[in-house]
Amino acid sequence: MTKWDYDGPILEIDKLSISFFTRLREIPAVMDFSCTVQPGEALGLVGESGCGKSTVALGVMQDLGVNGRIVGGTIKFKGRNLNQMSQEELRGIRGSEIAMIYQEPMASLNPAMRIGRQLMEVPMIHEGVDEKEAWKRALEVVSDVRLPDPERMLNSFPHQLSGGQQQRIVIAMALMSKPSLLILDEPTTALDVTVEAAVVELVKDLGKKYGTSMLFISHNLGLVLETCDRICVMYSGEAVERGSIGDVFDKMQHPYTQALFRSIPLPGADKNARPLVAIPGNFPLPHERPPGCNFGPRCDYFQAGRCDQGDIRMADVPGDDRHATRCLRFEEIDWNAPIQLGVQHDKTAPGDVVLRMENLKKYYEVAANALFGGGERKVVKANESLTFEARESETLAIVGESGCGKSTFAKVLMGLETATEGQILLDNRPIEQVPIEARDTKTVSNVQMVFQNPFDTLNPSMTVGRQIIRALEIFGIGDSETDRERRMLELLDLVKLPREFATRMPRQLSGGQKQRVGIARAFSGGARIVVADEPVSALDVSVQAAVTELLMEIQRTEKTTLLFISHDLSIVRYLADRVMVMYLGHVVEIGDTEEVFAPPYHPYTEALLSAVPIADTSVEKQHIVLEGDVPSAMNPPPGCPFQTRCRWKDRVPDGLCDKEVPPMVTLSGGHQIKCHLSEEVLAAMEPVIRIAAE
Repeated sequence: MTKWDYDGPILEIDKLSISFFTRLREIPAVMDFSCTVQPGEALGLVGESGCGKSTVALGVMQDLGVNGRIVGGTIKFKGRNLNQMSQEELRGIRGSEIAMIYQEPMASLNPAMRIGRQLMEVPMIHEGVDEKEAWKRALEVVSDVRLPDPERMLNSFPHQLSGGQQQRIVIAMALMSKPSLLILDEPTTALDVTVEAAVVELVKDLGKKYGTSMLFISHNLGLVLETCDRICVMYSGEAVERGSIGDVFDKMQHPYTQALFRSIPLPGADKNARPLVAIPGNFPLPHERPPGCNFGPRCDYFQAGRCDQGDIRMADVPGDDRHATRCLRFEEIDWNAPIQLGVQHDKTAPGDVVLRMENLKKYYEVAANALFGGGERKVVKANESLTFEARESETLAIVGESGCGKSTFAKVLMGLETATEGQILLDNRPIEQVPIEARDTKTVSNVQMVFQNPFDTLNPSMTVGRQIIRALEIFGIGDSETDRERRMLELLDLVKLPREFATRMPRQLSGGQKQRVGIARAFSGGARIVVADEPVSALDVSVQAAVTELLMEIQRTEKTTLLFISHDLSIVRYLADRVMVMYLGHVVEIGDTEEVFAPPYHPYTEALLSAVPIADTSVEKQHIVLEGDVPSAMNPPPGCPFQTRCRWKDRVPDGLCDKEVPPMVTLSGGHQIKCHLSEEVLAAMEPVIRIAAE
C-alpha cells in the first residue's frame, strides 16, 4: 500500500490507556481515551497542563520513553495498529508519514548545522533522493512557509533566525516528506501574537495544499476555533467532551467545558459587572483522582451517590455530529441558565497621578561585532521618547511584540537600568538616574514586580513563609519576628493561599500557587506601583482567571497602580483601564481601553487586534496578517518605525512614512496615535472585531 491510497480514518484511537511506572507505583496518565481523525481533518486537543494531551501525542509517535507504556486500547494509523509494529516499521512511518512539531523550535534544530542541510536530510533519509533533488525540495518548502530570501535561509544557521522563523523552518521540515498526519504540540506558545497568527494561517493553508490531517494540541480555545474542524476536551487523563467546533463551542454538554469558557475573558466582558469565574479547587494529581467523575469535586452540578460511583463512560449527544460527553447528568442540566455571577464591584475611580514619564529614552551601546567585541560600536534605541502618566488604582496595560521595549522600560522604572534621557517621576520625585542599590527602602518597596515565570523567582531551598518574611525584613516592616510572622500569614490570606503553605517548599506548589507567593511578596511592602510582566501567560486558563481576579481584588483594597505588560489582548481588554501600544521602542498609541479597541486605530494596533484568537463563534474578525518580522532596534528603519510592515503606507502622500517619524496626534478624549495618516483616513477605519449579534 502506498502512502496515498488509503481512504479510511487516518488516525483511530480506541479506549487508549497509558501509564508511567515508577518504583513506587503505576501512574495512569491517560485512561479510556478515544478519538478519530479523518483525511484532511484537523482535531484540536485542549485541556490544562497535566491532563494528558502531550502523552496522547507521544503515544501516537510510540515515544513514551523507558517508563511509559500503553496498558490498554489501540492506536491505528491508516488501519494499522501502531502498538504492534516493529521498530523498523515505526522508523519508516515516523517523520515521513507522521510528523510532529514541538513547542520549542530549537529542540528540533541542530545548532551546528545549516538549515538547508537539515531540511535536505529528510527526503534523503526517508525517500533516498539525491542531493540536487533534496535541495530543490528544501527551496520549495521554505518558499511555502513564506520565509523571505529562501536561498539565504537555507545557508543560515538556526541562531541567525528569529523565533518565528525557526518555527517556520521546523514546520517546513515536518512537511518535507508530505506526511499524512501532522501533530502540533503547542507550536505557537513561545511566539508573539502577530507571529502566531501568521504561523496558524500558514499551517491551515499548508494543511489544505498537502491534504494533511492534523492533531493540534493547545490550551488556547481561540486558537483551536481558528485552526480546527473538531475538538476534544481533556481533563485529568480522560476525554470529557468531543464534537465539531460548532457543537462544542455553542452547545457544550460537559461542566468542565462550560467552566473553561467561563474563565476566559471574551469581548464585551466587564471586569466589574461580569467578573471571570475561576474553577474552584485544584486539578487532581494522577494518584489522587476521586472515585467516579474526575471533575466531580470541582463541579457545580455534582450529585453525591451518583457522580462518585464507578466508571463514567462517554455518552452520545443525540442529534449532533459525533458529539459525546462524559457526564451522567448532561440531559438534566439547563445549559442555557444564566451564569451565576461572581461578586460584582463598582468601578474604582483613578486617584492622583503616582507615576509620570516624560520623554524617557534608553539607549544601549554595543559592539557591532558581538562575538569578538571589536570594531565600531552601534547604538540600540530600546526606548524612544516615552511619555505617559499612571494614576492611583489604575491599570495601565503595555502591549507589543518581543523587542518593542516593554521590559526595558520596566527595568529602568525598577532601577535595574538608568535612563539615557528624560524623567521618571514617582510622586513627583525623579528616580530615573537612581539605580536600585542606591534607592532608599521606601522607593524599593513602592515599586515592585511580578514576573512572568514564577519558578525562577522563588528560592528553592527556602519555605514560602520564610521568603515572604525575608521581604518584610528588607522593607523594614514589623517591630519583631512575631509581627512579621503575623503579617506574612495575612499576606497568604490576601492571595488566598492556606496558611499551612507557610511551611511548604516551592517544589510542593503548582505554577498558579507559586505565582500567588510572588504576588504576596510584591505587595508585602505596601507597593504603590506593581509592574506585572506577563504574570499569567505561563498559567492555565482556569488558573489565569483566579490570578487575574486576585490582582484586581488586591488592587481595589490597596489602591495600587498596576502596570500590566502583556501580549494577550483579550486579557488586556478585560483588565486594563488604559492601554499603551509599543513598537520598536516607540509608543504608537495610548488611550482608554474602549478607545484603543475601537476604530480609529494605529495600523499596528489594528494588526495586533486581528491577530488575537477569540474563543467565540459569534465574533467576526477582519483578517490582517503582518508580513515580516520586527526590525532590529540596532538598525531601525528610517521614518516611521512601522513603515516596513504597514498596509496603510500607500495612503500617505510624498513617501512621508519613509522620511519622518510621525508626530503624536491627539484625537478626542485624550486618545493619541503616532501616525502620518490623515484624520479622514483614520475616521474611515472599520472595526477589526465585530460581535455577530450587533
